[in-house]
Amino acid sequence: MPANPLTRRWRRIHEDVGTWRLIATALLLIGALMFARFALSIPLANEIERTLFDIRAANAMVQVEEDERILLVVYTEDTLIDTEVRSPLDRGILARALANIDAMGPRAIGVDILFDQSTPSDGRLVEALSAMQTRTYLAFVSSSHNPEWIGPRQEDFLASFFARIGPGNVEPASVYLQTDADNVQRSWPPQPRDLPPLFANALVPGHDAFRDYSGSIAFETPLYEDGTVFTTLPIDWFADPEMAAGLADFVAGRYVLIGTDLQDRDRFLTPRSRITGGETTPGVAIHAQLLAQLLDGVMLRAVPGWALWLAAALAVVAGALTSLGDMRLLRLGLLILVQAAIILLVPYVLHKTGVDTQSLPVFGWVVGWAAAFASVNAAARSVGAEKRQFVTGALGKYLPADVAEQILSDPDRLSLHGEKCRIYALFTDLQGFTALSHAIEPEMVATLLNRYLDMLSETVLDHGGTLDKFVGDAVVAFWGAPISRPDDAERAAECALAMWRAGEEFRASAPDGVPPIGCTRVGLHYGPAVVGNFGGEGRIQYTALGDAMNTAARLESGNKHLDTEILASREAIEGVTRIAYRPLGRVTLSGRATPVEIYEPVLEITAGSAEALYTLFKRYDEGDISALEEIAEIARENPEDRALQNFVARLRKTEPGGTYVLQAK
Repeated sequence: MPANPLTRRWRRIHEDVGTWRLIATALLLIGALMFARFALSIPLANEIERTLFDIRAANAMVQVEEDERILLVVYTEDTLIDTEVRSPLDRGILARALANIDAMGPRAIGVDILFDQSTPSDGRLVEALSAMQTRTYLAFVSSSHNPEWIGPRQEDFLASFFARIGPGNVEPASVYLQTDADNVQRSWPPQPRDLPPLFANALVPGHDAFRDYSGSIAFETPLYEDGTVFTTLPIDWFADPEMAAGLADFVAGRYVLIGTDLQDRDRFLTPRSRITGGETTPGVAIHAQLLAQLLDGVMLRAVPGWALWLAAALAVVAGALTSLGDMRLLRLGLLILVQAAIILLVPYVLHKTGVDTQSLPVFGWVVGWAAAFASVNAAARSVGAEKRQFVTGALGKYLPADVAEQILSDPDRLSLHGEKCRIYALFTDLQGFTALSHAIEPEMVATLLNRYLDMLSETVLDHGGTLDKFVGDAVVAFWGAPISRPDDAERAAECALAMWRAGEEFRASAPDGVPPIGCTRVGLHYGPAVVGNFGGEGRIQYTALGDAMNTAARLESGNKHLDTEILASREAIEGVTRIAYRPLGRVTLSGRATPVEIYEPVLEITAGSAEALYTLFKRYDEGDISALEEIAEIARENPEDRALQNFVARLRKTEPGGTYVLQAK
């Protein structure tokens, strides 16, 4: 069976628009996936990703008491004031401190001070370093890796300084720290093979696993509000032999890192200080954090690339599927909140359990989810809008626009059930069309019938009626369902008259060669009916059944026996004020026991005559026989009014208060 025109139209919509929409949606989803995977490499997005990581890292930091394995010995602002030397730092105080610390039995010593130019105290420092009994590592930086820290001439001096120390327990160690673009130290620095081992690796020989480690730093934070992670003492105390003697317990068996804690040099932001706005951290303390992490063996587990792709895909799929969910706003909101919580909390939990989440593009997941949700939702809405437009157009062929909109807003109206209500039912018929269809070509029959039905259908919809069905050339319509209006009576009455006029226009505009076309006959009644969807789940029809429909059909059929073209029952015109009617008596229709008072719109006679007929028929119906002759006189004055002639003839065959029985349907 060939598809009907509405189905063909819907298929064309998909053929013309669906492919491009599918391609556009697919491209948007691919873009969402790429963003969800590579947000860390996208400007602005990477700033947000770093912030989210800093929040996780700051809140996931392990709280510890002071680490008794590491001691920091630092130059302070007071040191610079006392030595009256700011840059380069006074190396005489360092030489004395190193000699005293060496005698206290430390495990190893690291000096995070760069000797890149000469000072008057160099001889004393070289002498102290040459005599060191403890493994000692001096800061080394290469101009090829840190050109902003050291130039070629400075590097040459540094090499000559090491040469002056000679063989012994002093070796170079890299102090190369590399921050992100926002000057935050988040990761272990690169450890190029052309540089000596990093301080942490040099101080603890044998930890080769950390030589290639480049993951996030597992920063520790003080357990108490005013506490510190590492014991930190000023270098001044160790330069004085008497004071140093009382500090032996802080040194014995510990890793001693010597550096600076000054306001204007070698300071870094950490994830915690960036989020809380706290003080920056001295470089020597960063090295202490690296050393503590190495000693604890805390190597955060990297997230494999396949897992990043999987997470990005899951975020995009979740967004797409959520947009397709058919649920109420509250449930949708709760579902979105749950997914947002998962996206934000899972990385935090992973970080707490030892996973390096710095590579997780969490913001990318959020944007990817949102982009997928929006793109699929837009596509679905576009399809829904097309479907709605299509369905509205389809319903609009049978229902008024406002009724179609209400049905779309409340689809339950299309369920298979009926409801009892009172409606204005209208039937039409085109006189002689069956005979006409045998006299002309089938193609012309189809052309004429389609044009005729289109004219009458448009008339019904223009007057707010519901098209029930077409039966050949007959049109069935009603008012009062699925929506009733206060002016349904006026609409139905005006439509009945407009349909007759449309039929007259159709007759007058018939093509040449077409035999004369008959008039359009109309029947209108108001009464009870059962209205709803009837049929099966696969095929339904919205229609009306019952007395109102049967009576309207009998009235339409009665036109040919009563020489009328429009007949309406008294019930149908009781609320009508904009059209004048004249009474045409009382008839008993075929198949209906209760007589019907019938009326015809005033078309050929004056309104005054209509009012006279009302009065005269009432007198006759109440028993005044003389009123019949007065009606007959009006008929004689209007010999072309066949309906009035028929009315008089029927009155002569009935008694006052009686009814004329129409035998034929």
